Amino acid sequence: MTPMERLEKVFRVVFDDDEIALRPEMTANDVDGWDSLSHTNLILSVEKEFGIKFNQRELLTFKNVGDLLRSIESKL
Repeated sequence: MTPMERLEKVFRVVFDDDEIALRPEMTANDVDGWDSLSHTNLILSVEKEFGIKFNQRELLTFKNVGDLLRSIESKL
């Protein structure tokens, strides 16, 4: 399973939506229910799925799903 497929699986679980199809340019505005609480749950779930940790500075640089994915891939 590719990192994008694994990330999509995490999104589908966190947002309880099996229809989510991730694209690199997606932002919180593109996903129903993506608010500050679900964002925290998303980041924690991503860290658990991939066995990685983000630092505070990294979290502030994520503008879209593509940025998140690049950061994940750089840690694998």
